[in-house]
Amino acid sequence: MTRVSVEVTGHGPPLVLLHGWAMHSGMWGPLVAQLARHHRVHAVDLPGHGYSAPIAPCTLDTMVAAVDGAFTVATRPVAVLGWSLGGLVAMRWAQSRPERVERLALVCTTPRFVAQPDWPHAIAAQTLARFGDELHVAWKHTVQRFLALQVHNSEHGRAALATLREQLEARGEPSRAALADALQILATTDLRRDIQGIAPPTLVIAGGRDTLCPPAAGRWLATAIPGARFAEISGAAHAPFLSHPVEFDAALGNFLDAA
Repeated sequence: MTRVSVEVTGHGPPLVLLHGWAMHSGMWGPLVAQLARHHRVHAVDLPGHGYSAPIAPCTLDTMVAAVDGAFTVATRPVAVLGWSLGGLVAMRWAQSRPERVERLALVCTTPRFVAQPDWPHAIAAQTLARFGDELHVAWKHTVQRFLALQVHNSEHGRAALATLREQLEARGEPSRAALADALQILATTDLRRDIQGIAPPTLVIAGGRDTLCPPAAGRWLATAIPGARFAEISGAAHAPFLSHPVEFDAALGNFLDAA
């Protein structure tokens, strides 16, 4: 079985955190300590990221299976918070294993990361492809540009970017192959036809200035997932938990603590 690194903190109902592309669970920063006051937080390094081993083949479904396998001994369903790529994993996990996920928080994520004629709420396919082409030439510069895009136009974006950059190599140099595989997941996944099968209570949080996952994508998700709620943090871009922690905590806490 593929080893998936999970750091556990706090006491209370279980809450799983799934991070975004090229990062690891250390990037959640102060959010973990905040959530651990009322939850047993399981901060996961996705396969091929941080301390977790790569998987082959690396697809969305094999990534979900690896994460799910890390919780086979769980005695109760878990709440899941997925950000960006982690949101795709969270959605597929909830849709494919509904008995495992009891509550779902989706942060700055989308059912489809690249635009097409019937899906304008995304970045151009050429933009994502360019990141893939450049990974093998200068991976660190490529990832740093991707991080800068995440905080573009955000209030307090400079501090958020500093945190992301500080964490980039905090768990060692990432695997180029793992980054390329995960980027391919972002480029090819389309969950628009699947998300109506998501059953647990769901919260969608969007950044009002997010250029990677525009708030329109979040509003669409909240409409398409049965019974989902929507919260927009107006001054935030792609990392509202770093740039706007107070507003983020208010939106998430109200949802996690709801009956």
